[in-house]
Amino acid sequence: MQSIRQFRNLRQQVHEQLHTLSEKDISVAIPKQESDNSGAASAPNDTDSELEKSSAVANRIDGVECRKRSEDEGGTGLVFVVGWGQDNPQNPYNWSTARRLVATLLVAAIALSVTATSSVEAAVTPQSSATFHVSETAGSLTTGMYLIGFAVGSLFAGSFSEMFGRNLVYLVAMIIYMLFIMGTALAPNFAGAIILRFFSGFFGSTPLTVAGGTIADIWTPLEAAWTFPLMALLAFGGPLLGPVISAFIGGNISFRWAEWLMLILAGVVLSLIMAFQPETYSPLLLRWRAQHLRRATGDDRYRAEMEIKSTPLAARLLTALWRPFAFVITEPIVLLFAVYLTLIYIVLFTFFNGFAYIFTKPYGISQGLTNIIWLAVLLGVFLAGPLIPILYRQTARELEAAKAEGRLWRPEIRLWYAMLGGSVSIPISLFWVGWTCYSSVSIWAPICGTVLFGYGLMTIFTSAYMYIIDVYLIYAASALSFNAFARYTVAGGMTVVGIPMFERLGPHWTLTLLGCISVLLAPIPFVLYRYGPMIRQRSKNVVNRQL
Repeated sequence: MQSIRQFRNLRQQVHEQLHTLSEKDISVAIPKQESDNSGAASAPNDTDSELEKSSAVANRIDGVECRKRSEDEGGTGLVFVVGWGQDNPQNPYNWSTARRLVATLLVAAIALSVTATSSVEAAVTPQSSATFHVSETAGSLTTGMYLIGFAVGSLFAGSFSEMFGRNLVYLVAMIIYMLFIMGTALAPNFAGAIILRFFSGFFGSTPLTVAGGTIADIWTPLEAAWTFPLMALLAFGGPLLGPVISAFIGGNISFRWAEWLMLILAGVVLSLIMAFQPETYSPLLLRWRAQHLRRATGDDRYRAEMEIKSTPLAARLLTALWRPFAFVITEPIVLLFAVYLTLIYIVLFTFFNGFAYIFTKPYGISQGLTNIIWLAVLLGVFLAGPLIPILYRQTARELEAAKAEGRLWRPEIRLWYAMLGGSVSIPISLFWVGWTCYSSVSIWAPICGTVLFGYGLMTIFTSAYMYIIDVYLIYAASALSFNAFARYTVAGGMTVVGIPMFERLGPHWTLTLLGCISVLLAPIPFVLYRYGPMIRQRSKNVVNRQL
């Protein structure tokens, strides 16, 4: 609904702008010969005199610039490049803070919905495995296949959103995602369940992957210092709330209600998106504006940048597939954070089945109460919230200093989230939980350790994503795509490996092993803070290379 309103508002704005021009002015802007298929007026009439007159008219339409086409833009002659101009209220950056905040919260709601589905099955694995007559190790594939679907889907989402806009991708992906969730709830056998879970993850990844683009569409780098962590706080509630939502379902009603509840949640979110989410992708909005200008003037030379030189969707998808893997070879920043976040997700998703070995068996509590303990991890995530105003002020100081010195700002400021205790809290929490989960020790000891894990999870994820976005800018989608692909693929596999690990090594040595690995990775934020500028200078893909 909001997209339709935006389309109509842009049309009304164009008519109001043209109404201020005289008929003589408008006639000058219309080409004397028909346009070719590329949208450029015929070359013979594009004299310097016509360019001067057309430029004068174009300059009177706010945001429109007249120039000659370059050779690589598919034609010759003049083109009126449609932009936003000064303080255009339709420009997403100029929306009110309230409107942009609503858009951000709706995106966070999507993320919460699809990520909760990733873990909701873990809490009912014993019941679903018994129903399908498979072992619990095999039964954990329902979670693993969803994560692998997430990994594969993350490679495609960005390209579709850059071609068709954010809203259409959100709506179509969510509808298909809901159909597969419904199919999973009705699955008659185990094979059907894991296949349907894979496709649920594939389409569920699309809204989550595009969410970062929506944030970049409407918030400046300084504003993102508080809006992105806010979205991340809510988004991380998803996988942590999943087991809580289904905590008592398996033991009291059918395990299939875990999927039905996710379907209901997705339906509520989809309704909100349809009613209130605006289109935030500026290139698409400018294409709509150019379309209205062409219809109103009869002049085919009004073009948005994405129309002048448009890359076919097939080419975009091909680039989306190969560039992320090229980045992991050529970009140390991408590789380091991919390894780091992959380890953290291994811990997170092995915990879903591992909590039974950490809490249920030593302390004899029920399956439902074991899953309620995930609220402690969620508490740790929210404990990272007080860092937001601190880092906002640090970012503001860096931006002011960069402006005063006439340089680009240094994105290493984003690493402070992980450096303020986040990177060290992961190994500490793993050792803490691993060596306090004895029946002779109070259950509150390992529970407190999980709080620390939630804090580290939130801070490292926030630092990694914000740093990569600010370093690679237009190439950030490719950098983040590999990150998502790596961590969800490996985490998906580890959900199956997790149960045998806990059974053979026990919770103490399993968490000790993971803790030792995390110790080796803990210095990564500090290393990048020190050497990040040097790495950026040597990279071919980094957009922000300022030392």
